[in-house]
Order: sequence, then C-alpha cells, then structure tokens
Amino acid sequence: MISMQNDPQPTDLGDVRVANRAVVLRHVRVHAPCSRADIAARTGLNKATVSSLVGELIERRLVRETGLTENRIGRPATMLVLDGEPYAALGLQVGADELAAVAVDLGGNRLLTWRRAFAAPAATPAETVRALAALARRATARVAGEGRAVLGLTVGVPGLVDAAGCVPLSPALGWRDVPLADQLRAALRDPDFTVAVDNEANLAALAEQRHGAQAGATDLVHLTGGAGIGGGAIVDGRLLRGSRGFAGEIGHLCLDPTGPACACGRSGCLEALVGLPAVVRRLLPDTAEDGPVTDFLPELDRLKALAGQDDPTVRAGLAETGRHLGHAVAVLADLLNPEAVLVGGHLATLGPWLLPAARAELAARTLAPEAGGCRLEASTLGGTAAALGGATAALATVESGRLPAR
Repeated sequence: MISMQNDPQPTDLGDVRVANRAVVLRHVRVHAPCSRADIAARTGLNKATVSSLVGELIERRLVRETGLTENRIGRPATMLVLDGEPYAALGLQVGADELAAVAVDLGGNRLLTWRRAFAAPAATPAETVRALAALARRATARVAGEGRAVLGLTVGVPGLVDAAGCVPLSPALGWRDVPLADQLRAALRDPDFTVAVDNEANLAALAEQRHGAQAGATDLVHLTGGAGIGGGAIVDGRLLRGSRGFAGEIGHLCLDPTGPACACGRSGCLEALVGLPAVVRRLLPDTAEDGPVTDFLPELDRLKALAGQDDPTVRAGLAETGRHLGHAVAVLADLLNPEAVLVGGHLATLGPWLLPAARAELAARTLAPEAGGCRLEASTLGGTAAALGGATAALATVESGRLPAR
C-alpha cells in the first residue's frame, strides 16, 4: 500500500474498519478479478465483514462487480475489480526545463500526461507557483469534464521537503525556505482535495514500485536525472524518509573533494559530476557562448546524436560520467543492498553509453560478491516518473481505507 507517511495504527472500531477496508482494496488491486470468498480466504477477514466492506466500496464506486466465474467448486461466484471511474489523482513535477502533469485513476491507468517548457532554475518561487497552479487548474478541468472528482494532488520537486510541504533547500532551483504546499493551495483557492509536496526522487521511487519494470520489489532505489540528482529508496516495501523526511540526498555525496563546484556550495558532489547541466557544460562547452542554458532538451538530443556517431570526446566523457555514477551506486549498494537501482531522466536517455562503465565501477567498488545482487538499469517510466509517483501518492488516502467525499 502506498503511503505518504506511516500508516495509522487502529485505535477504535472505526479505525479497524478503515484498516480492513484498505486490506480489501489492496487485495482487489493486486488479485483482481477475485470474489468475496477469495478475499476472505486470503486476508483472514470473516465473510460477513468482507461482504459489508465490499458493499460499501461498490456504493462509493471504488469496486465493481464484473460477472460470474464457474471455474470453481460450488456455486459460481461474482467477481470484483477496481472501479474508481468517478475519481482521478494528479501529480506534478518541477524539472530543469519543464513542468509535467500526470493524472491516473484508482487502478493507476494514465488519464493524461502533459509536459510544458518552463525554466524553473531561472524562475522565482512565486513564478513557479503560478505556473504549477495554471497547470493544475487545466488538468483538474480536464478530468472534471470527464465526470471525475480529484482525490488529491502531489508535487515533486528536487530538494529537501519537510512534512508540511515546505522546501527548506533546493540547490537545483536556488530555493530556500519556500512553503510550496501552502502557496500552491492558496493559488488554487483552497481546493477540496489534498495538496502535498514531496521530493521528486521519493515520488519516482513510488512510481517504480507500482508501475515500473521492478513493480512489487521490496527494496529498490530510483536516481533522478536532470538539474538535480536525488535518490528515492524503498526499503522493506516502504519509502525510506529519515527522521525529518530528508533522506536520499545522494546528489550531494562528495565523490571528489577537488572536483567541480556544486550548486550547494561544496565541491565534487555527484550532482556536480553527473547532473545534466554539469554534463552539458563539460561535453558541449560551446553552449555557453549563447548564455545560460534554459532548455536542455536540444543539448540532450545533441549529446545522444554525437554518442551514436561515436564522437570520441563525447563517448569518453560519458564513460567518465558513468564511472562517477557507478561509484555512487556502489555506496548505495553497500548501505541498502537494494534489488535494483533505476536511473531516470538524462541518465536513462544516455544509458547506453553511461551504464556499461557504471556497472563496471559498481562491481569493482561494492564489498558484497556480485554487488550484492544489485542490478543497475535505466528506468522505463520516462521523463514524468515523479509526476506519476505524485499521482500515485495522491491516492494514498483512499488506498489507506478512507472513503472519498460523496
């Protein structure tokens, strides 16, 4: 079950019913189509409780009946699947040169995927809030036009995010102490759905766990690629947050104290070595002739084309970048022993040239044999992984057993 925070522990009969409702919803999501008897047998809930909960979920159109099956002993059983047609959840993400929006239904099916150019590092926080609010209003209007109510909205940003949705620090965006959740909520005029903010890597890791090639894995890490390099870690099936929610800042792990300056004020951080702006500056120095780069997509396409043409400078530079990446992944492998580390953004786009060197470095630097079984792969979720994770996280209230408003 996806949860933005630790799940509440039942304290009274109402809470027990909420928890049981969550158990039923999760079982239907994972095992559909399934019958009421299947749910009771697999979850340990008694048949009367399951029948009551399913009736409630059908009434709220979270679950629907989908016919009978006769491939069983005894009477044919009515099968259940997720419904959720009246609902949608939204996720937004702030990237180096764009904003993205994703809407999903209760089953995680995409309803829309939008991307728009926006130079966030050059914009003020207020400008970014206005742009996010405009994108959120458009997405809300679209799903409302399809007869769906929005269950929640979660925004992914590169940087530290606390439990209140404030961004104490984002070196990639140049932000300090930005109360993003409050400001976005105000810009949307206090909507009747939850507005939350989380670190983009955390949200991308949730998306990997639910929708990616490693869906269902209990231990994985997603490394974002872009202006910032962040790490979202799923450990024992749950998102690793740390005491104040700041876990995962792998981008500011110092790999080379004599290395290039980082936006955080230190030198030789992973982000300063493998972040997209750093790679473009190092391998395409002529881009600086026209001033600061605000749209990295053309430069990324250029790097990909040059690498595909076996340009020796670009190929050597990407191999070096891959070695730095492998060094950082080896640290993660030794600390967390994940099943897989998935890289997104430009790290995935340039994966054919980055990952061979990164895997060799991972194998050389990890203490455990065969890197502890850790696989290093390019994410299959594309450039909107954090937005997809944001939409997934926005479903948390319903998936934890709380019924949506009528």
